[in-house]
Amino acid sequence: MAWRNFREFPRGNKYQNHKVTVDGITFDSKREASRWLELKLLEKAGKISNLQRQKKFVLIPAQYEPDIIGPRGGKKKGKLIEHECAYIADFVYWDEEKHEFEVEDTKGVRTPEYIIKRKLMLWLKGIQIIEV
Repeated sequence: MAWRNFREFPRGNKYQNHKVTVDGITFDSKREASRWLELKLLEKAGKISNLQRQKKFVLIPAQYEPDIIGPRGGKKKGKLIEHECAYIADFVYWDEEKHEFEVEDTKGVRTPEYIIKRKLMLWLKGIQIIEV
């Protein structure tokens, strides 16, 4: 059988994970949803506080051409050259025992893009990501 139309065949998820909804929140995987429930219990027990999900860290800001001053003196923002490079952490929280913020990522597959962002987080922000 020849592949004439690739749309005839159903495609699965690239990393075989399944979206899960818990407490009205949709998670990218069962592992992430399970970790959320664990962290909520730790927060209730007072071991952690200030639990946040999907926190964005800008590693390299967006880059623009220089602003242009128009003929009547108005300022026109320069054209976008490169979009920002950001890392979005699955979970960020304050660890009461260590007295520091922790950044967690529930990882199944370590993509090359993730590895670079993990290294940039450590180099630029001094934050070591905990992989769960």
